[in-house]
Amino acid sequence: MRIVVLTGGIGGARFLLGVRAYAREVGAEVTAVVNVGDDLYLHGLKVCPDLDSVMYTLGGGADPERGWGRAGESWTVKEELAGYGAEPTWFGLGDKDIATHLVRTTMVSAGYPLSAVTEALATRWQPGVRLLPATDDRLETHVVVSGPNEPASSADLDGGQRAIHFQEWWVRYRGNVPTHRFVFVGAETAKPAPGVAEAIAGADVVLVAPSNPVVSVAPVLAVPGLREAVVDGPAPVVGVSPVIGGAPVRGMADRCLEVLGVECSAAGVGGLYGARSAGGLLDGWLVAEEDEGTVVPEVTVRAVPLRMTDEAATAAMVRAAVELT
Repeated sequence: MRIVVLTGGIGGARFLLGVRAYAREVGAEVTAVVNVGDDLYLHGLKVCPDLDSVMYTLGGGADPERGWGRAGESWTVKEELAGYGAEPTWFGLGDKDIATHLVRTTMVSAGYPLSAVTEALATRWQPGVRLLPATDDRLETHVVVSGPNEPASSADLDGGQRAIHFQEWWVRYRGNVPTHRFVFVGAETAKPAPGVAEAIAGADVVLVAPSNPVVSVAPVLAVPGLREAVVDGPAPVVGVSPVIGGAPVRGMADRCLEVLGVECSAAGVGGLYGARSAGGLLDGWLVAEEDEGTVVPEVTVRAVPLRMTDEAATAAMVRAAVELT
């Protein structure tokens, strides 16, 4: 069996622990197609938050409390940068994490594509699944806002709209700024990274991780050809709800859905993805027991425990998703 997972970072990484455990039970191969919309350059370093969250988590090096970054991290460089007043001050890089970004930036600057760099970095961490960025090309999620609560400059005071990077929208402002829309900059000209389309075409099942549907999954599907590869491909597509009982398990899915005018519920997210038979994405939709009775037109819905309390519980979720096909 060949499983492809469309995923973002923290929640997707934890889901992939269960996918990997299930795959080992049944002898399956797993390819994770990871969002790059969160990527940005900081202090001259190329930072890929979702790819790193997945890599560290599967490699046993992630901080289990924060859910992102390295375990046992230190912050000497961050403190030194603050001493210089170096911007941005709202996004900090840990010392161990910086080593990853240094290696990545050196390789990218030497001409290696992100997919090749990711493969090289993964040789250290041995994640047990194939990690592929959705694209090697620049694709960044920007947020169109107006009137931030704490303006960065006088230009922000005129009440006009402007675009900021998603990381600034969330990390700096926590989404608490008038928000109009999300834009995937560079998506129009991006191409799927090598191996992505082939993995989807050869999959026996495509799973949509319980990641943020607006800023984690949507940027993946915004790469020209990827949505078509999933929708027109031979494999059934089963999604796992990131919302339990009307609230996201973690993160800002509720705020993102609000911007789109979509209800923060299992039915709302399922409806946003839509049925593949009606031009949408899903054949099946896994929801929490708390959301039993959820209906998504033309999609098979099943309610099971969705709390990723440990690897075994998550593997049981994955088994239920596969059985839904």
